[in-house]
Amino acid sequence: MTLLGTLALLTWPDWLAVALFFGAWTGYVSFAKRRAERRASILSLTNRERHRWMLRTTYRENRVVDGIVVQNLSSSPSFFASTSILIIGGLLAALGAGEKTAELASELPFAARTSVQVFDLKLVVLTGVFVHAFFRFTWSMRQYSFGALIVASAPDRDEPWTDAERHAFADRAGGVMGLAAETFNDGLRACYFSFALVAWFFSPWACVAASLGVVWVLNRREFHSDVLGLLSR
Repeated sequence: MTLLGTLALLTWPDWLAVALFFGAWTGYVSFAKRRAERRASILSLTNRERHRWMLRTTYRENRVVDGIVVQNLSSSPSFFASTSILIIGGLLAALGAGEKTAELASELPFAARTSVQVFDLKLVVLTGVFVHAFFRFTWSMRQYSFGALIVASAPDRDEPWTDAERHAFADRAGGVMGLAAETFNDGLRACYFSFALVAWFFSPWACVAASLGVVWVLNRREFHSDVLGLLSR
């Protein structure tokens, strides 16, 4: 069956679930960026700490600790990138199994009974989400490596630094680290929203509820969490 034929099998609740899923994802990303310009967020406050970190790096004689910190920071996106690859492989294997996978899924409690074509379409969309997450995680890893290069190329502490040069270095190095953290955050959002998409296998209405729930969780953690209050002090 062609793609258009498969899309024709989707019911209007399915179309509503897909539209709300992608609308909630893209809409929250846009909302978070605009709100962060007016109100402190986890990312903006940690970026402030990254600037302080890079500024103090200019005063340190031994920067081994800074290199270790950068390496530890890059380990998180590396772990999630590896996990995404495993999930993508599992989803492709399930997609290749075809009817057997659909039959097993239909036996799950509360799972929606759909055709094999619609079930495969759901797997394809879910795979696409994790492919997007993989690319964001790997780009975050590369950005952290760029940040490590900037730290390693910083002049020695004993070399003459003006205050303007120190702050310029902190802005540049801290900015790269901040971009790496933001990219990692994008990958994490994809993982969060993948749970909403998994709910689509049970019901389109479950996908709608899960999409709204993910938006609520992300908003609470980025703008109303306890750690945000501690960072803002």
